[in-house]
Parts: sequence; structure tokens; C-alpha cells
Amino acid sequence: MTYMGKPYYPVWLDNLAADVTLEAAAMDGTAHGADDVRSIVVTARGVYDNQEFSFAGPVGDYGFVEDYTTQIRGVHTNVVVWVTFNAAGQTQQVVVNHRPRSALLSFSRLMLEKYSGTALAKHWEATP
Repeated sequence: MTYMGKPYYPVWLDNLAADVTLEAAAMDGTAHGADDVRSIVVTARGVYDNQEFSFAGPVGDYGFVEDYTTQIRGVHTNVVVWVTFNAAGQTQQVVVNHRPRSALLSFSRLMLEKYSGTALAKHWEATP
């Protein structure tokens, strides 16, 4: 995971609000709370291969954007992450978009495998 030739880590992940939410096209519903959001983001990062960032940085006073490509089970995937901060500077909302659709579905199936048998599996159980 690199950005501009250097290792990249999403620092916003270390400052999640207690009531942070995560929404993504690859999942049903919204994940709520720092523990669930952190778990999902860390798991997702773990299944990415060759994550290459084209942009990662602040946008406006309360936002942060990541734009990157990766491989998920050999499928080229484009990802955009929008992060919103609250007035205290904590991560309040994370929204993720994977594309193309075939990559999104592949990722969703993989996340269901990872979370099968857990309460978080509900976010991927309807994946075709």
C-alpha cells in the first residue's frame, strides 16, 4: 500500500468517533460504531493486493478522500473512499465505492466469507 512511492496508512482509522458509520456499495445496510467500522476496514485492507493510491488527502475543512486501485482475487478494482470528520476532528462517516460492478461483487463475496458466522455477515448475506 503506497502513495507517492511511500507506505500508506489511513490515519483517520486511528481516530474513529464512537458513533462512526460505514456505508459501501459492496455491503447492505450501514455499519455502526468504532469497533465494527475498524474491523471491516482492516479486513478489507487485508484482502487488497497491490493497493496503489493516486490521491489521499484532505478535502475542505471536514473531509478526506482516498482514490486507489487494487487487485481483489486478481480482479482490477478502482476504489474511492470519502471520510467525513466531526467538529472534534474524529472520523464520523466513511463511504466506500468499488468499481466496476464485477469487482464490487467479488469483493462482497469475499467479505461474506471473512465474516461468515458473525453478526457482521448481515452486510453481505444478500450478495448474488
